[in-house]
Amino acid sequence: MTESPKHPDASLINDDIRPVLSAERHWSVMDMASLWVGMVVCVPTYMLAAGLISQGMSWSEAVGTVLLGNLIVLVPMILNGHPGTKYGVPFPVLARAAFGVRGAHVPSLLRALVACGWFGIQTWMGGSAIFQLVNVATSGALDATPLGFIGISLSQLVCFFIFWGVQVAILWRGVESIRALEVWAAPFLIAMGLALLGWAYSEAGGFGPMLSTPSQFAVGGPKEGQLASVFFPSLTAMVGFWATLSLNIPDFTRYAKTQRDQVLGQAIGLPATMTLFAFIGVAVTSATTVIFGEAIWDPTVLVGRIGGLVTVGLSLFALIIATLSTNIAANVVSPANAMINADPQRITFRMGAMVTAILGVLMMPWKLMADPTGYIFTWLIGYSALLGPIGGVLVADYFLVRKTVLDVEGLYRVDGPYTYKGGFNPAAMIALALAIAPSLPGFLHQVKLVDAVPALFDQLYTYAWFVGFAVALVTHTALMRLLPHGSFTPPAHRA
Repeated sequence: MTESPKHPDASLINDDIRPVLSAERHWSVMDMASLWVGMVVCVPTYMLAAGLISQGMSWSEAVGTVLLGNLIVLVPMILNGHPGTKYGVPFPVLARAAFGVRGAHVPSLLRALVACGWFGIQTWMGGSAIFQLVNVATSGALDATPLGFIGISLSQLVCFFIFWGVQVAILWRGVESIRALEVWAAPFLIAMGLALLGWAYSEAGGFGPMLSTPSQFAVGGPKEGQLASVFFPSLTAMVGFWATLSLNIPDFTRYAKTQRDQVLGQAIGLPATMTLFAFIGVAVTSATTVIFGEAIWDPTVLVGRIGGLVTVGLSLFALIIATLSTNIAANVVSPANAMINADPQRITFRMGAMVTAILGVLMMPWKLMADPTGYIFTWLIGYSALLGPIGGVLVADYFLVRKTVLDVEGLYRVDGPYTYKGGFNPAAMIALALAIAPSLPGFLHQVKLVDAVPALFDQLYTYAWFVGFAVALVTHTALMRLLPHGSFTPPAHRA
């Protein structure tokens, strides 16, 4: 039975980040599964496997990589979801146990920064769908001439801000509006995805040459024997795709009625839906090579060429809903809660959501999405090098160090068991730094900030999430036993 802290410090609590009481939890297995369906069905998911095929994989290798990556990330997703359901606390508050009541700002704000980037990417996708829809309706009347350093046309920019405004209006209504949106959107999005698959199959008389094309890594292929060099960084990227949510999943599981609801809901909603939509992306892209004579891997471009105002309008409406449902749940709740955690007395969920929305614009996401290779190998792997270590610390602290026992009262006190040294836990901070370090040289080489690094560091970078998670898990557990201020929660504070 979750109770509110009796004597919390005002600097560590407000109504948005207090524990969710047992009586306030309404999310069932279906709600959790719908949340995942709504988040998974989006343009980047559709494009994931197609991006892997462009690297030389066969369709089965690409879809299999997506499936394996999501089965792997499901494990920390469920593990980190456990304390959310057990104690009703959001991610930034949970992080106080491992990192300290002040140190928790480090992982929560790092996670928030990544979410702001994703918010911008998804908003760009939604704006692109609106642009395509208006362009079809007006027979191509919208101008696509880029504006100087901005890199997109005025029409595209206006469509971007229209979609941005719709999201802001929904966010203003609070977290429960997100649940309502996901439950409504999930069955609609599955139906529209299958309808798009049926259209492609019918028009192409099958799924075209891509599904029959062998892997370039097969014997006699142009990249024979090189599968590992693409598979492992791609697998890391697939894990990195949802490494964001594997950290802040307590922001949602705190509303689940039971552990069964959060575990089963996530297991049903994440791997199966990701694999299905990755296959739809591959199959439909394959069919476009027969229908249009070229592979069209961006669905916002594809639906603009399907023909027929009603068909195009319905398809683009589905894309808009898909992007909306993903963006609001996956990329706003976490940064909003992180900002609230930084100053609970001044910042509310609405204010945190607005700051997220503004930062998503300033990042100019259309430039990041211009190159699919950069999207997978720089963006997805790069931030997984940050988030894997954070996940390793959280899992180690909650399961290996504290054996799932937390002092909820202490999470909201500056002088409690999670104060450590000035509010920072040295063990967690050292573990985080040591876990990030092995991937940093490879990342700097990938983004061309350094000309060359030893081959070992490039290899480590391809496994960034796995390396960071493992190093953090082992190091944090060891340091919590060795450092004087990295001890177990004192018995007097145990719940």
